[in-house]
Amino acid sequence: MSNMKTSRLRAILSGQDMVVAPGCYDAITARAIQQAGFPVAYMTGAGTSMALGYPDLGLITMTEMVDAARRINGSIDIPLIADGDTGYGNELNVVRTVQEHERAGTAGIHIEDQVSPKRCGHLDDKEVITRQEFAAKIRAAAYARSDPNFLIIARTDARAVVGMEEAVDRCKMALDCGADLVFLEGPQTIDEVAQVPVAVGGPCMLNVVFGGKTPLLDLREAAQMGYVLAILPGLLSKSVIGVCDTVLEELKMTHMHPTPPGAPRVSQTFNRFGAQEWDALRTRFQDTPMSASKA
Repeated sequence: MSNMKTSRLRAILSGQDMVVAPGCYDAITARAIQQAGFPVAYMTGAGTSMALGYPDLGLITMTEMVDAARRINGSIDIPLIADGDTGYGNELNVVRTVQEHERAGTAGIHIEDQVSPKRCGHLDDKEVITRQEFAAKIRAAAYARSDPNFLIIARTDARAVVGMEEAVDRCKMALDCGADLVFLEGPQTIDEVAQVPVAVGGPCMLNVVFGGKTPLLDLREAAQMGYVLAILPGLLSKSVIGVCDTVLEELKMTHMHPTPPGAPRVSQTFNRFGAQEWDALRTRFQDTPMSASKA
């Protein structure tokens, strides 16, 4: 199966600069990321869960996540990396998860070692599967891809459960099992953040979560630490919630339509989603109009 976005993602990640991928959960947020000039988008599991009305507690199914990815992929030209959660079961489920995301046009996913149903990586009381079970899932993911450029990211939540040393060991093991990139979730100090790429000795992804377990840092510092990719999964979803609360409160207080942030006109809003191109199709397929005398 061929997907030009997978080869493009590989090329982007092989560049000298760390790649920054903000999180999206629908076509609106994905288009915003593309329009802002970011080269890669990340489909957040937490944001997608909330968009469907649920907290990030493993309540969303593989089919629902793939459907969301398919809609997003159809609306943007840049590569999309998606949250693959635990693979939604055992190795067989991981195989199908990879296959379905490939068919949906996703350029890569991450698979984690939490017990199912999982929890947000920045919540307490997580549990992880054994190292052997995790290894089997990553091998299954690498086996399942029909496109060798489809990116497999191995995520471990072991830091919060069994400690930093085990988390690093799981990252190394995952690379040996076929992962292209590793994602050590939840380092708890800046020193730990800096330690990960050095200790792992392979390509690493950083998760940047406002108010989460990992302290925030300048992304230029993360690049100097050796990270290849940084995701900001909650940047847009949390911002949208905040803006909604603000303008709704203003409406209640003033009884007037608040000025939207950026104040886009109706036509500008629709053009962001291809209105001009769609309008051009209105007459493209019609016959040349007959003159009134021949009618």
